[in-house]
Amino acid sequence: MVRVALTAALVAVVLLAVPLALAIRSSLYAGQRDTLERAALAAAVRVSPDYATGDPVELPRAPAGGHLGLYDPQQAKRAGSGPRTADAPVHRAFGGEVIRGRSGGDLVAAVPVSHAEHVIGVVRASSPADAVRDRVLAAWAVLLGVTVVALTIAVLVARRQARALAAPLEDLSRHCRAVAEGDLNARAAPSNIAEIDQVARTHNTMLHTLSELLRRERDFATNASHQLRTPLTGLQLALESGLAQDDDTRLRPVLTEALATAHRLHHTVEEVLRLSRSPDRPRPAAGDIAVAHLLQETQEHWHGLFAADGRRLECGTHDAPADVLVPSGPVSEVLGVLLDNARVHGRGIVRLVVRDLNDALAFDVSDEGTAEGEPAQLFDRGHTGDGHGTGIGLALASELAHSIGGRLSLTRRAPATFTLLVPVRGAGFEDNAPACR
Repeated sequence: MVRVALTAALVAVVLLAVPLALAIRSSLYAGQRDTLERAALAAAVRVSPDYATGDPVELPRAPAGGHLGLYDPQQAKRAGSGPRTADAPVHRAFGGEVIRGRSGGDLVAAVPVSHAEHVIGVVRASSPADAVRDRVLAAWAVLLGVTVVALTIAVLVARRQARALAAPLEDLSRHCRAVAEGDLNARAAPSNIAEIDQVARTHNTMLHTLSELLRRERDFATNASHQLRTPLTGLQLALESGLAQDDDTRLRPVLTEALATAHRLHHTVEEVLRLSRSPDRPRPAAGDIAVAHLLQETQEHWHGLFAADGRRLECGTHDAPADVLVPSGPVSEVLGVLLDNARVHGRGIVRLVVRDLNDALAFDVSDEGTAEGEPAQLFDRGHTGDGHGTGIGLALASELAHSIGGRLSLTRRAPATFTLLVPVRGAGFEDNAPACR
């Protein structure tokens, strides 16, 4: 703001000062020439036509620091001071015109003296041009001083105005920084500047609306999770009780599978609730699981579903150690989303392969189909590649991956391959056989 104000003031001063400086120079030189011409005219009226026959000539006083002299038609000086012979301006003045010009380092005014329609002499008045130049430089120095004072005042005023304008903007910036750090209750304070106040009011209104929206979504997630946990707990207890009391070998596998499903649903609800509360908070290591165990659970849960569709699921580790620990809940949920996506939208054999990347593990889920849609939009909430589904699964999986410091991406369109990168939590790096095949 100060720079803009200073630039504007500088442009205005230059546009004013430069013409003024030129005008001062022209005025001082023109004024000095007028002074010389008046002195020459005053002397010319005193010259008697008889001066050529010896009548003495009484010239007035010469201009300060200059010369005043009378020259006859033979170009010789007859009275006063100046060059002994006529110079160019005097020579031209014998043509009957008043001449202004320069000779040597002097300003010269030459006035003809006429009698009976003949020029009988020329009065020459001169003064040093350096004296006028010094006056011009002095005037320019004063003008420069005034310019500097004007620019200084402009800078002081601009800085004061800049502080007055910047203070509410800095306050608004601090408020935005506080909001970015998680304080959704921060509000911008009003100032005395209407335009900034309007921006602050709009920002506060937007923040209030977003805060309410976030609160409602979190309340919904919390309420839904709370209301689901209670019947799920009751269902698990009922299934466990049924397993303990029922010896029917036909029902036990069904009850066991139902209990496992209830446990998985309970873990899903807990993960969704955790994600809605604090998606960026690191998970404790208590919920970690070895890769081999995770693949075994995944195989047991999804094998039957793919088999019912006439398809096959293959799980395995290539060079990854099977006892590396990964977050159980989030990784299981992400793999569940990817496998369900492959079952519903893919085709052919589905493969889950774990690769070792030293500081991370890569979980590749692929099928023999083709990923539809733009890769950059597949993980947008509400977007579906083929127009079917809700567009929530991949978005939720991406958020779960981010919550544990990982990343989910589409690494190949055909055959469709999604890769989940998970930071290593703990490891034994000895070779292991495939967990399941």
